[in-house]
Amino acid sequence: MELAGIVLSDNKQGLFVSRLENRVRALGLQNYSDYYRYIHDDVNNYERHHLVDLLTTNETFFFREAAHFEFLRELAKSSAGAFRVWSAACSSGEEAWSVAMTLADALRTGPWEVVGTDISRRVLAKARNAHYAMERIDGIPSAFLKRYCLRGIDREAGTLLVHKMLRERVRFCYSNLLQPRQDLGTFDVIFLRNVMIYFDNDTKLKVVRNLLPYLKNDGFLVTGHAESLTSLNCGLKMLRPTLYQRR
Repeated sequence: MELAGIVLSDNKQGLFVSRLENRVRALGLQNYSDYYRYIHDDVNNYERHHLVDLLTTNETFFFREAAHFEFLRELAKSSAGAFRVWSAACSSGEEAWSVAMTLADALRTGPWEVVGTDISRRVLAKARNAHYAMERIDGIPSAFLKRYCLRGIDREAGTLLVHKMLRERVRFCYSNLLQPRQDLGTFDVIFLRNVMIYFDNDTKLKVVRNLLPYLKNDGFLVTGHAESLTSLNCGLKMLRPTLYQRR
């Protein structure tokens, strides 16, 4: 899909068609041709963003790949100045909040900031709410649960809210990896995990090159374990699997 750069594998196409069929029916349209015209006439792009939601899975959880957060913790402790991290495909926010807890623990009152972006406005709204069902929080260390999370009571029982002290240092905004917004600044670390598996090599190269201007000269890019950049001439060197630094 041109808007998001997503390439659907054969086993994903059936799921997408099923979701799309439900959407066509919900809009009261007769067929896919009607839906195509509906999107074409959508001057506010609302339906195009809804279509992105149909395409994406948004599977994520807290502290996914614990070694990445150990690396982040040690790097932040050795840093000077404000430490900034970009969760570049943040989905519903679990990654960004995991980063925030790690930085708050490592730097305490030191200056730090986390930015989370995604192409799906629906999941961004959930990320901003910072409100999750308790069954989603298994990966959060118990000390962090006590320090940085509030357990819901009464009508909110069975849920968790990320503490205000973290919410004040994390911001979420819309951005497309194919055309990143220009107002983000530069970062010590960019997390781009488990999203490039949906791209072909040309799109992967474009996305990584798009992110390089936002990476500090000694900054790091973190990818998922199912992803590799070694075949791409993208200006990064691999320090170890999933961890890259500017050449």
